[in-house]
Amino acid sequence: MSATAKPQDAIALLKQDHAEVKAMFKQFEELGERAFVAKKKLADKICLELTKHAIAEEEIFYPAVRQEAEDSDDLVDEATVEHASAKDLIAQISAMDPHDDLYDAKVKVLGEYIEHHVKEEESEMFPKAKQADLDMVELGERIQARKDEIDMIPPEPMVTVKGAQASQPRM
Repeated sequence: MSATAKPQDAIALLKQDHAEVKAMFKQFEELGERAFVAKKKLADKICLELTKHAIAEEEIFYPAVRQEAEDSDDLVDEATVEHASAKDLIAQISAMDPHDDLYDAKVKVLGEYIEHHVKEEESEMFPKAKQADLDMVELGERIQARKDEIDMIPPEPMVTVKGAQASQPRM
């Protein structure tokens, strides 16, 4: 975020992330069957954005919600487990080549999984967070700063040779 940009509250920022990644999944679905380079580039971007989002939520937003929002423990626990499953799929996709069997299917399933997760967060967790005594602007600033920090980590080279394993990004 630039120094002149107005800070967003945490929920607005997280919803913006949700909308952006949803648009990327839609873009992926619209790519042609043989658009392997475009698929890899877009899938890698989806995986990076989801990883940044998940890390920021788990380190900053979820602990704040758990501490301040009433009856939020189960919601936070479920969201954390959903993140773990999504991270597993992200690791699989990142290690794959778009020519591999199941590549498109794994990206599609990740998209469906994220869509389900987003619906729960936005309809259940975010309303509880809004009712809690949380400084949403301060949380939003911390979330954005953490995401920016992750962007500064140089990516490890991704191996895209068919059958080879890609290294995982350092977080």
